[in-house]
Amino acid sequence: MKITNYGQSAFLVETKGKKLLFDPFISPNPLAKDIDIDAIEADYILLSHGHTDHVLDAESIGKRTGAVIISNFEVVSWYGEKGIKGHPMNHGGKFNFDFGTVKYVNAIHSSVLPDGTYGGNPGGFVIWNEEACFYFAGDTALTLDMKLIPMTCPSLDFAILPIGDNFTMGYEDAVIASDFIECNKVIGCHYDTFGYIKIDHSEAQKSFADKGKELVLLPIGESLNL
Repeated sequence: MKITNYGQSAFLVETKGKKLLFDPFISPNPLAKDIDIDAIEADYILLSHGHTDHVLDAESIGKRTGAVIISNFEVVSWYGEKGIKGHPMNHGGKFNFDFGTVKYVNAIHSSVLPDGTYGGNPGGFVIWNEEACFYFAGDTALTLDMKLIPMTCPSLDFAILPIGDNFTMGYEDAVIASDFIECNKVIGCHYDTFGYIKIDHSEAQKSFADKGKELVLLPIGESLNL
């Protein structure tokens, strides 16, 4: 399983011959200025919620690649009106795709689409197949609902958690979240993109290391094989 960071919360996960693109906000992000979105291929685009800094490039990439959008009913319906295929889900449900199983789990946040349309309830995704199991949290506060993940899903090999604070949980709460989900390898997201969410990298990584855990801050444009 290969993970590539495109900045903010945008990641490409390659597994079982399929490319899964999460929350693509790339073209307006100055930290991702060297990423060519026209070179990104995707079979599926998974959207945690409707905020602009998670969906802005979904339409252009979806139309160019023919990718299927996986999200809640409201988000999928909104993109369906734009001619983009989708698979709607809702909290607690799971579905077996050709790349593995997806379970749509709770997130504590808000959601509205770029034109002001109601974006439904935000969520996260737990995905597993023969290669690995991982959790993409989207934007969320720390919540006790995370304790349901190890009760209802296979053991996590890694998790992608927001750590930037202000709009989501900060890295201190993300350490607690890693306990709730029983996962010691965390890839950080939703930090540094703009002033409200700039973090001290060394302090963030130390907070995890002090608990015997690993926080990976993957540079934008770089990949990691797991």
